[in-house]
Amino acid sequence: MKHVLFTLVLALAAMSQVHAQRIALVDIGKVLESMSDYQAAQKQLDQMAAKWRQEVDQEYDKIKSMYNKYQSEQVLMSDEMRAKREEEIMKAEKAARKMQRDYFGPEGLLFQKRKELVQPIQDRVYRAIDDYAQAKGLDIIFDMGGVGVIYNTDKYDKTEDIINKLKK
Repeated sequence: MKHVLFTLVLALAAMSQVHAQRIALVDIGKVLESMSDYQAAQKQLDQMAAKWRQEVDQEYDKIKSMYNKYQSEQVLMSDEMRAKREEEIMKAEKAARKMQRDYFGPEGLLFQKRKELVQPIQDRVYRAIDDYAQAKGLDIIFDMGGVGVIYNTDKYDKTEDIINKLKK
């Protein structure tokens, strides 16, 4: 009886293995850091960001200087001169904020340059992951860095089932 029970448990375990999803983990950050072209792109981006940060800081230093000068000379100025100087300072602050947005904003130069330099490298990595997953028969690959699922077979995507269920 023990032999039959053991054989049955072994057969059930083997059958469950046939239907199991094949999952893998990849650390995309580590993969990217291992690539010399990614490191070069990152270095170039860091240099640009440092240069632009310095430019923005210089503009804010000029504004601070303008404001300090205004503070010290304010008592000697007419209302008209005071208003003119305040307007100049506000205009300079607005220009500095615009420069900062142009460089570092969501659609700024740094974002665009990062997209130009890094996107092709990332695309190459994701194609390699896709090829690897298909060659090894993997169903899902997770990024260990926390991005989430970076590869999955369509048979596990149940989005449409949920949408259809909600429409009922």
